[in-house]
Amino acid sequence: MAAAGESGVSRENARLSPESPAPKPVPGTAPTVLITGGAGFLGSHLCDRFLADGWRVVALDNLLTGSVDHISHLMGHERFRFIQYNVTNYLYFSGPIDLILHFACPASPRDYAQFPIQTMKVDSLGTLNTLGLARAKGSRYVFASTSEVYGDPLEHPQKETYWGHVNPVGPRSMYTESKRFSEAMCMAYHRHHTLDVRIARIFNTYGTRTRLDDGRVVPTFIARALRGQPLVLNGHGEQTRSFCHVDDLVEGLVRFSLRDELDGMVINLGNPEEVTIRRLAEHVIALTGSGSVLENRGMPGDDPARRQPDIELAGNMLDWEPRIDLKTGLARLIPWVSDRLNGN
Repeated sequence: MAAAGESGVSRENARLSPESPAPKPVPGTAPTVLITGGAGFLGSHLCDRFLADGWRVVALDNLLTGSVDHISHLMGHERFRFIQYNVTNYLYFSGPIDLILHFACPASPRDYAQFPIQTMKVDSLGTLNTLGLARAKGSRYVFASTSEVYGDPLEHPQKETYWGHVNPVGPRSMYTESKRFSEAMCMAYHRHHTLDVRIARIFNTYGTRTRLDDGRVVPTFIARALRGQPLVLNGHGEQTRSFCHVDDLVEGLVRFSLRDELDGMVINLGNPEEVTIRRLAEHVIALTGSGSVLENRGMPGDDPARRQPDIELAGNMLDWEPRIDLKTGLARLIPWVSDRLNGN
């Protein structure tokens, strides 16, 4: 790890206590956002957006599931800084921070099954460390939660007031329970320390920079269709999901992060267009012109039967709704996946 003056990260916790006053921004300088998981799928797109909007961006990532390829085009930018660091370790930063986005966490079922302990640590110790940093710096804080906190829902569509139907010891519990714990930790800091905390419950999102091998259904289906391989459905593919294009999601996240008087709010962000997995597969085959066939296999444990966000609150509070329909979004993504398969 680089020295404190070079990286901004250090274990010198004696120099920054929870009672230390938040540093004042230098007049005329751009505001600073710290994005954990900044080399990941969503994190890297957020880095792009905040830089485009004139912010200074500090991206932290331990590269467990992220990749420097996602942010290589930003290296050398005068307002961008990348620090390879694990936020489950004590976190110290040497300058002012106006906004913290905690997006570090394995987010695909395959990844959090492979890294269950790391997943639970980043959404417990990592959340604790980043909340402590936000308190010390006087930063606004946005936590990337997930629709998985609703489990296999009995309410449809899911509103933010729904408490969920979750198996705390099931095969997805390392992800769902750590996210629920993080939400509780965020609200404890909000209520006890009056910290400006916001929780975004993110529904299925797709777009460029998703890994083709992480098991997410959209890039997996596209890659297999382009190769002419069968598209494998869990059960008969009648379970539903709601897929949001990453450009729409980033717009919602930025609005949620920057609008005032939303502290303590929990909000759903996703596309309410509900589609069966079978229908998704059929769209992919048609758009790629593939000869792939559909195959069925047994259902995995705790696979939710239906998933659809109620986004009325986001519409009212953020004046936001997704604009990219599923077929349009898939058509945008297919050439990118094809390039990756061809080594470009």
